[in-house]
Amino acid sequence: MTVQVHGLDALVRQLKAMPEQLQDVMRRVVKESAADVQRETLLNVRRDTGKLQNDLATRYTDGGLRAEVGWFNRTDFYAWFNEVGTKSIPAKPALGPAIEGERNRIRDRAVTEINKAIKDLGRSGGGR
Repeated sequence: MTVQVHGLDALVRQLKAMPEQLQDVMRRVVKESAADVQRETLLNVRRDTGKLQNDLATRYTDGGLRAEVGWFNRTDFYAWFNEVGTKSIPAKPALGPAIEGERNRIRDRAVTEINKAIKDLGRSGGGR
């Protein structure tokens, strides 16, 4: 099960064009946000067998500038049924709401961390 974020490829290209120090900041931001999405998903996912909790994982690509949180085992296909529901299974979304909740937080976290890094670079003379 995956969630597609439109515009992510363009964002990753822009991030890769940043100086290495800012890329490191963004890697930390991505890692913190992915951890928050995983933590919130675990709090809300259906707990029938425990398999969905155990199999929830995070994968990093693009040098750590992109994270995917979800269920990547073929045997976890039923996670989608729990997210959206079926005739016999009521929806109990967990991943979708976690991602939506993180959407604004990652922006705020990135702005805060980049501003801190720029100030630190200015103090250390790294920008000269």
